[in-house]
Amino acid sequence: MQRKHNASLTLFARGLRSSMTPEERRLWYQFLRSYPVRFTRQKVLGRYIADFYCAQAKLVIELDGSQHYQPEEMQHDAQRTAFLEKYGLRVLRIGNNEVMRNFSGVCEWIDHMVKERVEG
Repeated sequence: MQRKHNASLTLFARGLRSSMTPEERRLWYQFLRSYPVRFTRQKVLGRYIADFYCAQAKLVIELDGSQHYQPEEMQHDAQRTAFLEKYGLRVLRIGNNEVMRNFSGVCEWIDHMVKERVEG
């Protein structure tokens, strides 16, 4: 990961934490915030900001709104995922609509992935 501290990204991440989307807010306050393995939100990782990050499980969770399904955004997301995977991180991409329609299923999937990565 890039070691040079990027103050502008840190400030931007702080702003994102205070203006979370409804889906991010739901996942954070109803599941990840009190999850037994620590997650952080809006974590600066290299030149990117991850929606949610679990260092112990080396897991990144990205919540994707409809704009992420546009060709340009899909290409950008693929580059971002490839960058993070080079450092041994697993990236879970979850659609915002899944968080709202299948919240328990999303939570079960995240729980399964964390346990798989922590326990090996």
